[in-house]
Amino acid sequence: MAIVTCSNKACTINPLKMSQPIGGAFAFLGLRGAMPLLHGSQGCTSFGLTLFVRHFKEAVPLQTTAMSEVSTVLGGYENVEQAVLNIYKRVKPEIIGISSTGVTETKGDDVEAFIRLIRQNHPHLEKFPLVYVSTPDFKDAFQDGWAKTVARLVEVLVDPVDPAAPRDCSRVNVLPGCHLTPGDLDELRTIFEDFGLRPSILPDISGSLDGHIPDDFTPTTIGGIGVDEIATMGQGVWTIAIGAQMRRAAEAMQAKTGAPFRLFERLCGLVPSDEFVTFLSEISGKPVPAKYRRQRGQLADAMLDAHFHIGGRRLAIGAEPDLLFDISSMLHEMGAEVTAAVTTTASPVLERVKAQEVVIGDLEDLEELAKARDCNLLICHSHGRQAAARLDIPFYRAGFPMFDRLGAAHQMSVSYRGTRELIFDLANLIIADREDNHQPTPATWKINGAGLRAVPPQLN
Repeated sequence: MAIVTCSNKACTINPLKMSQPIGGAFAFLGLRGAMPLLHGSQGCTSFGLTLFVRHFKEAVPLQTTAMSEVSTVLGGYENVEQAVLNIYKRVKPEIIGISSTGVTETKGDDVEAFIRLIRQNHPHLEKFPLVYVSTPDFKDAFQDGWAKTVARLVEVLVDPVDPAAPRDCSRVNVLPGCHLTPGDLDELRTIFEDFGLRPSILPDISGSLDGHIPDDFTPTTIGGIGVDEIATMGQGVWTIAIGAQMRRAAEAMQAKTGAPFRLFERLCGLVPSDEFVTFLSEISGKPVPAKYRRQRGQLADAMLDAHFHIGGRRLAIGAEPDLLFDISSMLHEMGAEVTAAVTTTASPVLERVKAQEVVIGDLEDLEELAKARDCNLLICHSHGRQAAARLDIPFYRAGFPMFDRLGAAHQMSVSYRGTRELIFDLANLIIADREDNHQPTPATWKINGAGLRAVPPQLN
């Protein structure tokens, strides 16, 4: 059991975490025809938009209420009203999702009251989906903003269902955590369908942020789950939540519809994948397809091949809690030792991370711990690249944002195939580092009486 501590520095030096409003906007981006709206200054929205565009390499819809100093002090009703009316008239979205920011939360704007007043003054918006989530960026983190937004979407948009009413036995609700990529969700959808199940994924960023080019330009999101499908999620026979962060949303779904839920805290690794496909076999009444039995064997073989390179490695990981728990648990099973673990926010899974200590801190804490504990592999998002360079150790990019490499949206770590790809990527990174740093070069050759000879490389 890990000891969870908080960094006691007076300020954050090199931030690891992304803010709550960005996490909330990210969840809204998984809805079809959506326009996320940050209630705050233009700078807050510009910063989040820059991260999204650099990570996904796509056009990302994101609007702002453009609060100024005066409107912040006097109240932001007029800004919210004007933003909603402009978006509704010019963009014609299916839903507008509003996330608060630190400046408006500090002022104390009652946005729910704003929405009621907007509907009262503009009757044509009476039935239009306007969903507000409180996500101040002076507390919590990216993962919390996502989790709160998904729970709120369930509370507002899902129609209540009589628990005694018949259900569609082939339909399941899927509530993925923010640590899953569009590639992960595509893989999960394929697995569900191979068991004869029809998943409703909320939010579904695999439909909107997977990098496809639409036939026509649209100023809103170009895919994802629709508001009409969200309304009927109560007809599903099961709710499957992925990541501890999704427990609140799963409980909200159960309270609203009566559908039971199963929470999978991780899907990276052999045992979690076994548990997942076994559960799908149970609820679908179908045997596990032969392709997944073969993929399981391929993963087991990959673990055997790679454990010579990964086993015994001292790792430093900086990530959101669910991603940290997922990856570190799999690597622990591969024989690696997590000696430096830093995360962004509190979570019940942190105590079960396979490390002596987990620090809620920043990248400076991660770098110091990695140096003090002689780590030889760093896993973090792209902002950790400078720390890895200073430490002169291999660096694997995981999480959000990943802006200095292509293919972030298609990176996979779930189920048998995703775990296998992650293991090979890490093992190859370690092999390449060993070859680059320890192969004989002209500088390693010396002359003695017998002629030239190579100085044997010193392996780690």
